[in-house]
Amino acid sequence: MGLVLAGDVGGTKTRLGIFKYGPKRPEPIVVQNYSSSGASSLEELIARFLEEHAYTATSACLGIAGPVVDGSVKTTNLPWSISEEAIKGRFGFPHVRLVNDLTATAYALTLFEDHDFFTLNVGKEDSRGNIGIVAPGTGLGVALIVARPGGFDAVASEGGHADFAPANDQQIGLWRYLRQEMDHVSVERVVSGPGLHSIYLWLRQESHEAAPPWLTEKLQREDPPRVISDAALKNRDVVCREALEVFVSAFGAYAGNLALTAMTSAGIYLGGGISPKILPKLKEGTFMETFVAKGRFRELMSRIPVRVILNDEAALLGAAWCALQAYEVENAE
Repeated sequence: MGLVLAGDVGGTKTRLGIFKYGPKRPEPIVVQNYSSSGASSLEELIARFLEEHAYTATSACLGIAGPVVDGSVKTTNLPWSISEEAIKGRFGFPHVRLVNDLTATAYALTLFEDHDFFTLNVGKEDSRGNIGIVAPGTGLGVALIVARPGGFDAVASEGGHADFAPANDQQIGLWRYLRQEMDHVSVERVVSGPGLHSIYLWLRQESHEAAPPWLTEKLQREDPPRVISDAALKNRDVVCREALEVFVSAFGAYAGNLALTAMTSAGIYLGGGISPKILPKLKEGTFMETFVAKGRFRELMSRIPVRVILNDEAALLGAAWCALQAYEVENAE
């Protein structure tokens, strides 16, 4: 049986793995994480991975945070330019496919079981409807699964770069704060790890109170979004708590907008690195309150299932599935 290379390439972390067929879904032989910022290119990381793990892949699929056009992508949050032809030429893979990382996640949803999700809203699922995926991490990933007779199509999106739409006076203040620093305030500037940090900095400025020394020290030493969310969930700092509240409110509102736009009657799925980590906050109700707050369409919104993807290997598994499909096609010809 052929072995395939799969990758989940994000702005912070790149995860590479060798996979084989499994009875229910692709099975990993070896998986390794790399710091994306620690490399000058994706090819450098692939070369390092293949040197460390002596396997021969028959095909490769890489889920990448960025818009893939004609087999090429310039990553949004990394200074990388990646192409299928360049990777194929350097490593000799018979087949290479680049897909948006959220497209890869969409493929993985068909492989998951109930324990891979947490349900925020049971709703009333329409199995013939569309599905939306919203995934905050270093950026904000968005994708759709569009139903068609006999199957589905995974549709990539750069909806995270749509305008941030403030939903109340407080968020208007946040928009004005961000607008001072940038020409375009996209929803990714709010609903992402860096967005959570920006919300915190704005609220700290608005509070006119200095951060406690322990928090200042942790913010300097560690990943700020993680520090802020951890302090909020542990109720250690009032500004961190409010920052996470604003974040979740904007997250829910945007997910609701996507649900309306694509009529995702089969569900909205929340992925990315942040969603499972703030699950206790998502359970509290703010997310669903802003998700359904669509005026005359409130009752319709309440019927849409909302689930959190708990499996942090979703994009990697989806990329492996995609690569194995290419292997099947090759051997069928």
